[in-house]
Amino acid sequence: MSAAPEETMSSPDNEASAQEQLLFTADQAAQLLQVRASWLRRRATARAIPCRFLGKYLRFSRDDIDQIAEESKQDVRTGPRTTQSGKTSPAA
Repeated sequence: MSAAPEETMSSPDNEASAQEQLLFTADQAAQLLQVRASWLRRRATARAIPCRFLGKYLRFSRDDIDQIAEESKQDVRTGPRTTQSGKTSPAA
């Protein structure tokens, strides 16, 4: 009697299937970006981030997700921190 193949060998790796997946829901994209799905939905509705609407359904392509991550990149700050009012905060 031969051993049954392990299920892990027949099912694709989660990361590999994410690379091959054509479109992602807001929940799936949020998980990849490690943000809240509500934040993605709000920004997408305002057309502030790349996304696709298929009828009423919001979807994100891999390129959309990559572009969102790239556009959120922040430069390193040097110098003293400032408060929201623009004043320099006291040294800790």
